[in-house]
Amino acid sequence: MRFCVMVKATHESEAGVMPSEKLLADMGRFNEELVKAGVMLDGEGLHPSNKGVRVKFNGAKRSVVDGPFAETKELVAGFWLWQCKSLEEAIEWAKRAPNPFEHGESELEIRQIFEAEDFGAELAPKLREQEERLRAKINNSSSTEFFDRRSNREIFQHLHSEREHESGTQAHCGVQGKNGQIRRRGDRAR
Repeated sequence: MRFCVMVKATHESEAGVMPSEKLLADMGRFNEELVKAGVMLDGEGLHPSNKGVRVKFNGAKRSVVDGPFAETKELVAGFWLWQCKSLEEAIEWAKRAPNPFEHGESELEIRQIFEAEDFGAELAPKLREQEERLRAKINNSSSTEFFDRRSNREIFQHLHSEREHESGTQAHCGVQGKNGQIRRRGDRAR
């Protein structure tokens, strides 16, 4: 069974307050445990809603609404995708997670992800085959990218913290571009 574990936003996360070095280290250790146990499929933090948009559908009409969005408690600040044997196992892992926001209350919401068999006869054989082909293609192309991305990010964070420690100043946070190169946040991809 797959689950989406959503980290609910707080006023802090919506204000763009970044996690401390300690929290990043604690989350890194927890994520390592999840990966070693074969539970974690993916996970990311999200920018505040003021950097997001919503695309609304009304029949054939589409409209775009710019963030920020009002109901902070209904927003998502990050997520994990987990593979667990049961909801109970997912709950146990969630209880072991570090508090996503060090100061005050935090909330994780766990939702089971639909599998093809959950749709029954509505998912006709032709649609089922298409779904299986797409999943195979996604899994083949993204599984190595996921681990490469994590390895590069861990290497960058290690180098970043050493540089910061040596200089006594805070270096820019980096992001990995599609070409695999790490660049400073805010730089345009080339």
